[in-house]
Order: sequence, then C-alpha cells, then structure tokens
Amino acid sequence: MEKHLSVGESGVSSDRIRRLLSRSAVLLVSTILAGLFLFWPHIGFQEQPGTFAATISVVDKVQKCAIDNLHRDLYFLDPAKPITTEEFISRHDRLAQALAASDVEAFVFEPGYTFQYYGNTSQVDWEPWEPEERPFLMLVMPESSSDGTVTAKTAFLSPNFEEGRVRMLGIPSRDAELDIVVWEEHWNPYTTLIESHLFKNLGRPPKLIMDEEIRDYIVRGLDAAGFQTKGLSPAVELVRQTKSPAEVELIRAVNTGTVEAVRSMRPCLIPGLTENEVTDILNNAMLSVGFSLFFNIVLFEEHAALPHGGFVTGSKKLTYDSMVLIDVGAHYLGYSSDICRSFFIDPPKATACDSQGIGAALRRVLGVRTQAQESDWRPANATLHAEKLRVWDIVLEAQTAAAKAFKPNATAASIDIAARKIIEDAGYGYGFTHRLGHGIGIKAHESPYLNKWNTEVLLRPGMTFTDEPGIYLENHFGVRHEDIFLVTETDVAELLSGPRARGPYEP
Repeated sequence: MEKHLSVGESGVSSDRIRRLLSRSAVLLVSTILAGLFLFWPHIGFQEQPGTFAATISVVDKVQKCAIDNLHRDLYFLDPAKPITTEEFISRHDRLAQALAASDVEAFVFEPGYTFQYYGNTSQVDWEPWEPEERPFLMLVMPESSSDGTVTAKTAFLSPNFEEGRVRMLGIPSRDAELDIVVWEEHWNPYTTLIESHLFKNLGRPPKLIMDEEIRDYIVRGLDAAGFQTKGLSPAVELVRQTKSPAEVELIRAVNTGTVEAVRSMRPCLIPGLTENEVTDILNNAMLSVGFSLFFNIVLFEEHAALPHGGFVTGSKKLTYDSMVLIDVGAHYLGYSSDICRSFFIDPPKATACDSQGIGAALRRVLGVRTQAQESDWRPANATLHAEKLRVWDIVLEAQTAAAKAFKPNATAASIDIAARKIIEDAGYGYGFTHRLGHGIGIKAHESPYLNKWNTEVLLRPGMTFTDEPGIYLENHFGVRHEDIFLVTETDVAELLSGPRARGPYEP
C-alpha cells in the first residue's frame, strides 16, 4: 500500500516550497521590470500618449524637447524693436497727405487693428478696449501750413466718463495733450461731434472716410448727423500696406520665430500624439519666447484636406504615415505671423542595443516590436505615400514660382496665376481651392489680396505678403507651404520667414 507522506513528515517542507516559489516570482518580475526600465523608449509605450502612464511623461518630454530646441538660438528676436512715437506721428502725416489728396476732412476709425496701427492701443497694460455700444472714435485730419506742407491733427470722440482713461492710453500725438470731444450719455454723440470746434466753422458738410472695420450703426449715425461718409480710398489703404523698415523687422521676427517653433518641435514628435497635444506643445513653445497666441491649426492626413480643418475633435493620432499640416500665427510687439508647414515625422531608426542583449531577448519573449524591427519601416499605402511626396514637391514649386513673381508694378493677380499654373500643369488644379495669399502686418490678413481676379492692384516696394499655395485631396491629405515675402525695389523679393522648407522631413 502506497504511503502518503504529509508535507510535514518528509520531503520538501511547505515553507521551503513557498520560499522557492517566492524567489522565482521575484526574479521573474525583477527581470521584467528591469527590461521595461532599461528599454522603455523602445517598447512602444511612448507611442501611446493618450494612456495614463504616458500622459505626463511622454507629452512633457516632447514639450521640453521642443522648447529646448527653440531656445538654442533666439536670433530672430534681435532686430525687432517696438515702433517709436516718431514713427506713429509719421504714419499720421502720411495718412493726412493721402486724405488731402482725396479731398476729405478726416479718416475715422474705432478700436481694432486700425486703431492699433495709428493709435498704438495694443493694450499690453490695459484690458482690451473692445468696440461697444458707446462710440469711441479716433479721427486723423489733414492740416496745411503756409508753405503747403500737410501734417496730421488727431482728435477723439469719447464718452465723458472715459476721458481720463483715454488720456492714460499713451496714444502718440504731436500735441502736448489729446484733443478729445466728449459726450454725455444722454447726448447724441454724432451731433456732438459735428457741432464741435473740429467742424463748426467748415461751412459745408464734412466729408469722412470710414475705416473698413467700423460698424454700420456708427456710419449711419454720422450720416444722420450731417456728415458725408465714404469708404476707403486706395491712397489711404496704401499707407498701411507699405511697411517701414521697423515694421519689416517686426514681421520678420514674429514669422521667423513661428517657423523656428515648428521646426524645433518636429523632430521631437512621436507616433500616438494627438492633434490637440501637438497644438498645445507648439503653443507652449511660442509662449516661451514671448509670443502671444493667435491661432493654431494642426491637422493630420484627411483632416488637412479641408484647408482650415472642419468638424474635427483633435483626437486623431499621429503615425509615421501621417502628412501633418500646421497653419499657425502669433503676435509679437503688435505684429502678426501666419505661416504653414506640411511634413512627416522622422521614421524610426535602429540602435545597437535594439537587436542584442538580455533586453532584446526579453522583448522577443514579450512579443514587443522594437525600433530595430521597424528600421525597415514602409508606408501602409505605398501608392498614397508616393503621391504625398509628389504633391509636396509640386506645392513647393508653385510657391517658388510665386516668389519669383513678386516684383514692383506686378498685378496682385499675376502672383496667384504664377503659382496656379504650376499646380494646374501638374494635374492638380482642382485641388488648389483658395487664393494664393494676402497682405500681412498688424493684422494677419490685410489688403492687398492675391487672387487671379485682382488685376487692378499693383505691387509696391514695402508691401508684405503671404505666399501659400496648397493642394487638398478630399478624404486623403492636404499640403500647404506658407512663407512671407517683401516686395523690394529690385526684382527679387525678400524672404521674411526664415529659410524655406527643403523637404517633407525638413520643413
């Protein structure tokens, strides 16, 4: 009869068995943890930024990488200086000369980009003075001296209770004190203005040019009070369209810095990041150099087939296949950037430790895909990937053709046509769905506008433009390249946004 021994009677004790099992388990767990720790960057966890374990470590790591790269050289900030009081007064005088040539008494505008251009109310130290129901207006009026020189007189229409605030804004003027016409809440502000010392001795209805941003009810109020209002004249528009050397340097600084922010971020990007995460990373990089945020459109793959995106949640994840389109703008010292880059992230690269050692063996046991295994990465759809590369090159060629067309006295239409011809000849004319570009300065979108119907506007030295052709293939991808160019006295335009893109991995 077989004798059954209890554990306590003979053989291996239960305590020893437990100790052996415990040691084996600890050894196995320790080996796994060591492998995970030593080879964490290679096992794919960083490719899941949306997970709890990676949300802090991976996104923050990419963020630090982008900011560190950008701060290696902030050369683009060096030439940028705030606009001086003297230059603001010079703007007033040039505007006054344009008004005199147009035979009008004043140019009228309210808080907004035009007020910022002539009045320096960029509101760094104040809450934004948004246009409200109480009209607050700035007027620039021409005055002629005995020798025929035309200079500017500036005046303001303000609610009485806001007069002190207006005087504190630091609005540049050659007068020792601002000339402010005030109105009480129970008065008609427009009647108050026409009956003021500014117009009461004119002897005829005052003629006013209205800014394009001024609201309709103000124009109607001025008309009802007896003013004769009219829209912008080309001479008035030209004052703001033609940039001074100081403005050019500010436009160069903010646009070059925005391009450098994108370039600094791109090599840090990894698969698994979402559009929203990339947006935040880029925003933080720009904030780190003193830029204020304006807009940031980050689109992957088919989302970029709509030039400005659509009803997207921002949750689409980045892959090695993804064509990334980033259209972004910021402000610096009152001036705007507006640039666009289209690119891929870097494909995976093999490292020596990926294919050998205990870590490699452990990863093979665990079934983890390594970078060494991915070093022969191929796109999921080779045909589509090849088309992305082809389209990228075509768009760059179109941008180059437009850049060469920026010459004095060229029509605004001719610049668009130069780029459009390249894209149409390549068979993608249907995919270029917008105008080529627009003026840029205080405002990201300013006149003149580069479209093939704008045959009346002639380019002048000092004008600055975006050059942004694109091709958009619905349900697949979109490519756009956008840089800033200055029209010069010569036939060669000056690039104001740093080096242009060189390839889909060098944007």
